[in-house]
Amino acid sequence: MSSPAATADDAAPITDPRTPRRVRHQPRRRTLTIETVDKIAVHMVRVTLSGDLADFVSLGFDDHVKLFFPDGTMDATGAPNLLSRDFTPRRHDAVANTLEIDFALHDAGPATRWASQARPGGTLTLGGPRGSFIVPMEYDWHLLMGDETALPAIGRRLAELPAGTRAVVIGEVDGPGNEIKFDTNADATIAWAHRNGAAPGAGDALARRLAAMKLPAGDSYAWVACESQIAKALRRQLIADHGTNPKWMRAAGYWRRGTASVHEVFDNDI
Repeated sequence: MSSPAATADDAAPITDPRTPRRVRHQPRRRTLTIETVDKIAVHMVRVTLSGDLADFVSLGFDDHVKLFFPDGTMDATGAPNLLSRDFTPRRHDAVANTLEIDFALHDAGPATRWASQARPGGTLTLGGPRGSFIVPMEYDWHLLMGDETALPAIGRRLAELPAGTRAVVIGEVDGPGNEIKFDTNADATIAWAHRNGAAPGAGDALARRLAAMKLPAGDSYAWVACESQIAKALRRQLIADHGTNPKWMRAAGYWRRGTASVHEVFDNDI
């Protein structure tokens, strides 16, 4: 998996084919045009963009691009001030020259405001990704866990896994109307944890759902993304209760309660 715009961080040979690797890209900012806007769940929409994508590179299922949204104020020249937020490139189709981005709609925030009003013909400015974290397929099975913010990456990974690959997904949403359908050739078990009206990031729905499940035997790669403190707790739970190898795990805080624009990774948090 390589690209003229991508370079490996470490040129040393990788002896274990299961070892994840990082690849750097040469990012640039580009403005894209909205092709379609589709509602895929009660509180999630998929925006398909097209345009200046000729050299766009995204090799990892949890890559992040920066999307730029107006914050409602103007600078001294009368141009709108912009805020950036991180989003997963859900699907890049180089042949069709399109890029899909999924938006979880919350009560407030510049991304939700923009996505709620997005219409074909509108534009969106994007930057990145700066790099990719590539997780190999060579595991006995894969665990994918997270809340609404993680569902685009989970959906992308499931779409990329080869036929017959064993996968377990635990997704947290408010209720059945927020569940989404995943397209995959993998042998995937999909389990949902419902908040049932509780505030996102305030409960233990994922932890309780994980504790109630019997996970497959064998070597696995565990990927977790949700509110930061919950991601840290789930990492500890997987290590302590399920014997997950810390080297074959990635736990990320895609957001933190009370703080805007946070992305944290807890690879060394035991």
